[in-house]
Amino acid sequence: MDLAKKVLQGDVLAAARLIRNLEDEVEGAEEELDALYVNTGRAQIVGITGAPGVGKSTLLGCLIGAFRRKGMKVGVVAVDPSSPFSGGAILGDRVRMQAYGVDKEVFIRSLASRGWKGGLSRATVNTIHVMDAMGKDIVLVEAVGSGQADIDIARISDSAVLVLNPGAGDEVQMMKAGILEAADIFVINKSDVAGADRLKHDLEVMLAMSARKATETAWQPPVVMAQAVCEKGTDEVAEAALKHKEYLDASGDLQRRRRERARTELFWALENYVKNHIDNMEHGHLAQMVDNLARRKANPRSVILEIISQMSSGGRDGLFAHRTAKDA
Repeated sequence: MDLAKKVLQGDVLAAARLIRNLEDEVEGAEEELDALYVNTGRAQIVGITGAPGVGKSTLLGCLIGAFRRKGMKVGVVAVDPSSPFSGGAILGDRVRMQAYGVDKEVFIRSLASRGWKGGLSRATVNTIHVMDAMGKDIVLVEAVGSGQADIDIARISDSAVLVLNPGAGDEVQMMKAGILEAADIFVINKSDVAGADRLKHDLEVMLAMSARKATETAWQPPVVMAQAVCEKGTDEVAEAALKHKEYLDASGDLQRRRRERARTELFWALENYVKNHIDNMEHGHLAQMVDNLARRKANPRSVILEIISQMSSGGRDGLFAHRTAKDA
């Protein structure tokens, strides 16, 4: 558990290595994370999402400065889309934030989505845990930016920020299921563009209508006008995030959200283990299962039960065998 010990001491190199090992599913990496888990749950997790081109990365860079001016230690997880051909990613967000590369209290990590749906990466939650254990006060998570699909960001965040632009079709997207409910803070970036005031008005009307179903003490999501490229309004966004954390603490909603996050993480981890088990099955065996389904000699439920039986018959080693199999 050498890496875990160093991470708890704030060692950036150890944290970077552990995150890489977790992303690549290197043997022993998850045991290191297990040792850190008891030291997590202290940082505020702020998720930032929105359609491509709305200025999420620029806003994120400004928020780093806003929180650092408050003396807070900041972690950043920027998820970039992977190439469907090579599987690699440009990871351009780190370039935009390079001004903070010399700040020892800021740790920025870019992750490739690797085809993971929901605007995140399979390693996103694990990376958040590592930064939390390092002692970061706040961890900012930027999703890929696939519009309505980015709802998953709300599942892993204490506070979810939705960034919008005037005249970009966002007015229609806001009315679709999940968008209004997912965000705790709305930011209209590029607010100097024509139509920004109208977008703000329409959004506030829709939020007011939604609030009628809620209690009087429920959180009322603010709508912040910003021009991130000029650093206008970004301090207000940071203040809104901190006020939301105060609300969550006072209302007891923070524990409810974190319990729901733990449930989501459990299901994602379970899904990952099952997929890895199937990936490491003997090709002939898996092909036979598929062939039996195609010939109607078996049904999907019976095949699933057979796979589960195989996993359980191997005990703990059977469930986690993919760790060594991938490195064999």
